[in-house]
Amino acid sequence: MALDGIVTRAIVHELQACRGARINKIYQPNDRDIVFHIRTQQGNAKLLLSANPTYPRVHLTQETFLNPAEAPMFCMILRKHCESGIIEDIQQVGMERIIHMTIRQRDELGDISSKKIIVELMGRHSNIILLDPANDTILDGINHVTPAISSYRVVMPGFSYTNPPEQHKRNPLETGQEAFRESCLVNEESAVSWLVGEFSGLSPLAAQEIAHRAGEGHPGGNEGEKDCGSLWRAFDEVMEQVRGHQYTPITGVNAKGKSVFSVIPLTLLADETRIYESVSQCMEDYYGDKAQRDTVKQKVSDLLRFLQNERTKNIKKLDNLNKDLEEAGDADRYRIFGELLFASLHQIQKGDREVQLINFYDEEQATVTIPLDPLLTPSDNAQRYFKKYNKYKNSLAVINEQLIKTREEIHYIENLLQQLSHASLNDIDEIRDELVQQGYLRDRSRKTKKKKKNDKPTLHVYTSSEGIELYVGKNNLQNEYVTNRLASSNDTWLHTKDIPGSHVVIRSSEYGDATLQEAAQLAAYYSQAKESSSVPVDYTLIRHVRKPNGAKPGFVIYDNQKTLFVTPNEQLIKAMPNSVKNNRN
Repeated sequence: MALDGIVTRAIVHELQACRGARINKIYQPNDRDIVFHIRTQQGNAKLLLSANPTYPRVHLTQETFLNPAEAPMFCMILRKHCESGIIEDIQQVGMERIIHMTIRQRDELGDISSKKIIVELMGRHSNIILLDPANDTILDGINHVTPAISSYRVVMPGFSYTNPPEQHKRNPLETGQEAFRESCLVNEESAVSWLVGEFSGLSPLAAQEIAHRAGEGHPGGNEGEKDCGSLWRAFDEVMEQVRGHQYTPITGVNAKGKSVFSVIPLTLLADETRIYESVSQCMEDYYGDKAQRDTVKQKVSDLLRFLQNERTKNIKKLDNLNKDLEEAGDADRYRIFGELLFASLHQIQKGDREVQLINFYDEEQATVTIPLDPLLTPSDNAQRYFKKYNKYKNSLAVINEQLIKTREEIHYIENLLQQLSHASLNDIDEIRDELVQQGYLRDRSRKTKKKKKNDKPTLHVYTSSEGIELYVGKNNLQNEYVTNRLASSNDTWLHTKDIPGSHVVIRSSEYGDATLQEAAQLAAYYSQAKESSSVPVDYTLIRHVRKPNGAKPGFVIYDNQKTLFVTPNEQLIKAMPNSVKNNRN
C-alpha cells in the first residue's frame, strides 16, 4: 500500500501526542530527510519527515541517523525558525497526503513568531516547505521548484505558497449513500478503478479491500443497484473505522507476493499478517532501511562497477598464472633432457631431428625421445634445454609470488564488495577514501582540508542483552580501528571463518553465553554468509589477533580460536539496541 490519505489521516491522529512538544534539535541526515528531536510529555522522541521520491513518509522513528559534518542550508533555516520551538498543531488537508505543522518560537528579539511546515507526500513531487503563515511566503523548501520545472507553481524562497493541483475528487468521509449510489450506477469502470478515481485518499490497495469485502469486481452498469449496495456497505464499514480513528496497522504479502502495509484490516490477504501497536512502528518496519538502501545503491553504483571489473581482471589473471605454472612445471624435464644430451654427445650428429636415449633418472631406465634442432650442434641443443630449464625455474618463483598476490587481491576486493552490501552513506565515503589511499582511485574531492590521521572512523555499536557493548566494523577502516586501536588485549574478537565479513569486538573481558551468541550473530549477519545457515564464526582474544606487515587494510591473522555455528537472525539483530558514533558528532 502506498502512503495514501487514509494512512496520512492515521499518522496525523497518532502525532497529536506531539502537540505541545518542544523541538530540541533538527538534523538533515541526507538530501530528502529531516529529523526532529523532540521532547513530549511522554519523554524524548524522534520525528522523521521524508520527501524521498520513492518512500515519502512522516512518522516517529527509533532509527539512528548519521548526520553530515556541515548541516545543509535548508536544515540551517529550519534550525533558525523552528529549533527550541513548540509544535502547536498538526493537521491533514482534507484526505490529501499533505500535512501542516504549526511551530511557535521566540525570534531573535524575543517576540513570539509562528511558522508552518508543509509536508507534501506525493511520490517524486514530495516536498518539505517552510512557510511564514503571516503572508504565505515560502522561506525555503527541501526541493526547489523553479519556473523552468513547473509552470503551475514555484517553490523557492520569497515566492507565495501555492497548493498542489486539486484532483477534484469526493471526500470519502463526507460522502453519503445516495451520492455514492448515484456515482456507482452511472460509472462503468471496475470497482477498484472507480473507487480510486472517485474518492480522494484511497490507494488501489484500500479500493481492492473494499471491493473484496463487497464480493464485487465491477460496480457499474451491467451489475445493477444490488452490487452498488454491497459496495456501499463495505465502503461505509471501512470509512466508519477511519472516521472513528479505529486503526489496525498491519503488514503482509499480497497475492502477487509483494509486501504491503495498511492501517485498516485487510481481509484480502490470505497469508499471515503482522499487527503493530502504532502506525509509526508499522511504517518503520515496512520501510525499514529501503530508502537508505536505494540512496546507497545509487551512490555505490560506480564503486560496484569498478570493483567487479577489478575482480574479473584478477580472476582472468589467476587463470593465466595457473596456465603459466603448469607450463613451468616442465622445468625439471628440460634439465633432464640437457643432462642426458651432454652425457651422450657422441651418439648425436648435427642435423638430427630427435634422439632416443636411456633416461638414467628413471627407476625403470625407460627410453625417452628428445626433440632436437637440426641446425644446432649436439652441445648447443643441450645448452638450449638448460636455458629453458633456468628460464622456467626462475619464472616459477615469480609465478608463485604473483599467484599469492592475485589471490590476496581477489580476497580484498570480495571483502570490499561484501562491505558495500551493508554500507551506510558514511561507510561508503570511508571505503572510497580507502580506495584512494590504496591507489585504486584518484582523489577527485575538492576538499582542501586533509583528514587528520587520528580521525576516528564511524563506529557501529550494539548493546548485548547483558548490557555489554559490541563494536562492528562495516568497512576496513572501521575494522582496523576497532581491532587494532580500540580493543583491549582481553577483549574478544569474532569473524566468520574463511568468509568475508565484519570484525566484531566484545568490549569486555567478562560476559555470558548470551553476549557471545549475539556477537556471533552480528559477525554472521554482517558477512557474505548472511543468507546461509550454520555459519562458522571464529572467536579469540584480541591479543591473538595481529596484522602482518604490509598486509591490505582490514587483513589480520589469528590463532587460539574456537568456532561457533550460528544462523543469522535478522529480527534479533534489528531488536538489539544500537547507535552510531562518529568523530564529527
